[in-house]
Parts: sequence; structure tokens; C-alpha cells
Amino acid sequence: MSKQDESLVFPVYRPRRLRANETVRRMVRETRLSVDNLIQPLFVIHGKGTRKEVPSMPGIFQLSIDHLGQEVREIQDLGIPAVILFGIPERKDETGSEAVRPDGVIPQAIRAIKDQAPDLLVITDVCLCEYTSHGHCGIVRNGEIVNDETVDVLAKEALAHARAGADMVAPSDMMDGRVAGIREALDEEGFSQVPIMSYAAKYASAFYAPFRDAAESTPQFGDRRSYQMDPPNVREALREVSLDIDEGADIVIVKPALAYLDVISAVRAEFDVPVAAYSVSGEYAMIKAAGRNGWIDETRVMMEVLGAIRRAGADMILTYAAKDAARALRG
Repeated sequence: MSKQDESLVFPVYRPRRLRANETVRRMVRETRLSVDNLIQPLFVIHGKGTRKEVPSMPGIFQLSIDHLGQEVREIQDLGIPAVILFGIPERKDETGSEAVRPDGVIPQAIRAIKDQAPDLLVITDVCLCEYTSHGHCGIVRNGEIVNDETVDVLAKEALAHARAGADMVAPSDMMDGRVAGIREALDEEGFSQVPIMSYAAKYASAFYAPFRDAAESTPQFGDRRSYQMDPPNVREALREVSLDIDEGADIVIVKPALAYLDVISAVRAEFDVPVAAYSVSGEYAMIKAAGRNGWIDETRVMMEVLGAIRRAGADMILTYAAKDAARALRG
């Protein structure tokens, strides 16, 4: 036994000394969660006068643009630096044509947020699932989701968001080559300063069900396993992340988070770009439901989960609990 090993043997080494009170625990804490790590998702719906709570996601609402002001001012006042927007249009069709309209629900929302909370970073989800009548993330031809035609539409959607003032775009569709297509389109139109936060490793997860209620984007046939990743795979995630970085992604997302901490850790170890993790609707809903039933301490579990995501290596966390976490951090 070495002298160093001897120094770690009880009673010489007593780990409890550094757990004795909150002050010392704070001083030796290895992983820190800050409000700066948080991104709050928002669901923006067409029309006026709508503030409708999502039944499976307590505390999360579909908001019409006239209700956005109060929400984003609260988010900004809590110190949360960014929001990510998901749009629910008035009309859906086979090609998701509403996604590219310059006066669509998301461009309108961007302008409204910039007016009400100018310091808030506005990220936009770039995908077609909220806009298509079939609920898939791409154009469908003969029952198949076609890749390259979808990429062309996604590039136009990203441009519509950038022209409206989006600070960052986040393609979530998982089509091959979409980061390159969006980067090229943005650069050609003079938006080279707009970063891309790519959903680089997005899994075909069962944890998304409440989101599909909130975004009204449940697939009307089949599922998304032909384009989203197979949950058992991690080496494939590293290939996907590498491809997106090579195509111009500035930040990469792993989604979901809680069941994929190993993937977050592997991505963090392999790449030097900022890594985000999306703590998804199912994760949020489970904690909320258990908390409301008195089975768990909701706030403590929420903070423990967010801390675990940070510990795994995420630099930022997209979470529906961002406001709750910001309040807990203040407390």
C-alpha cells in the first residue's frame, strides 16, 4: 500500500468532513448548474387569445402571439438566456408549405419576442412535422420520406426564420445533409453570422409523446424510425455528430437526455464543439406526474436530473423545466 493509499484509509480520511454543511458542499461541488445553461422551449400557435395548457405537460402552454409578451418577459427576468420556438400553423398540408412563409407563425413570433424581450436569444426549431398534414418531418412520396427534396424545404424554412430575426436555427428533422444545405442557404443570403444548433443525435424515442400533443405533430401513418436514430446505437451517434460538424454545425444536440447520458458523455469526450442535451417532454411529464401524486420531491428530482445531464457533459440543456429550475437556483 502506497503512502497516498494509506492517507485515504479511515479514520485518517473522512469524506463526510466535506459534506458537513451546505457551504462546504457548495465549495467542493464538482458539477454546477447555472441559469446560463438553460433554454426554455415555447409552443406558438396561430390566432389570438390562446393560452392553452398541454394536459400531459403541466405548466406548459400553447401560446398565441398576443400572449407571448408576458411569457418571454418572465423568462428574461428569470435570467434564462434563450428560448427555442415550435410553431403550430392554422393550416397544414402534405408539403408543410406554411413552414416557409415569411408571415408564418414563427416569423411573427420572432418579431414579437424581439419587441418584448430584445435581450433574449431566439432559437427556432427547423422541421416540417408541425406543418405537415401527415405529421412527418419531411416530404412524403409514395409512402416514403424523401431526403433531398425535404432538405431544400428546410433550407427555405431556416431562411424565413433568419430573415425575421432569429438568432440561431436548430434543424431537428434528421435528414441527411440538411446542415450543409441550411448553412449554404444562410451564407448565400447574407446570414453567415446565424449559428446552427443541430439535433445531431436524435433518437426515435418513446419519450416524445407529450411533445406531439403540444405541437400537434403525431404521425398519421407509420413512425419516424426510418430517419431518427435507433435507441441502442451510440457509435452511430458519433458518426452523425461528426458529419454535422463537418457540414457546419456550431452546436450539437443529443435528444433525449436522461436515457442517453452515455451518449452525451461520449459526444463530449470526442468533440470540442458546444454540446446541448434536450430533456424531452416525457422526462418532464414523468417528474411532474410523480410530483403531483406526492411520490417524489419534484424540485429535488428535477434539479438532480438536470445536474446529471450537466455531469454527463452537456454545456446547455433544452428543458421544459427551465423556469422552475431558474426559480430553484435563485432560491
